[in-house]
Amino acid sequence: MDSKKFETVLPLVTAALVDRIANEAHISEDEAMERLYASQFYAALEQEELKVWYYSVAKLFALYQEELATGALNLPEY
Repeated sequence: MDSKKFETVLPLVTAALVDRIANEAHISEDEAMERLYASQFYAALEQEELKVWYYSVAKLFALYQEELATGALNLPEY
């Protein structure tokens, strides 16, 4: 069941993140998409078993920003 949800949710979450990155950084959506896809954060988001996709878009954006600021990906442990 999670696999089906993941396949449905990932594109929606990705689109929302791209929009947020583009708006916050004042860049095009294409540039925002390239930046997101190049991040360690997105590599983790793509891994269904890590359950990163469960987080809200606001939390995901904060994790992305943290990676940009520190150069490291630090996922919360729940």
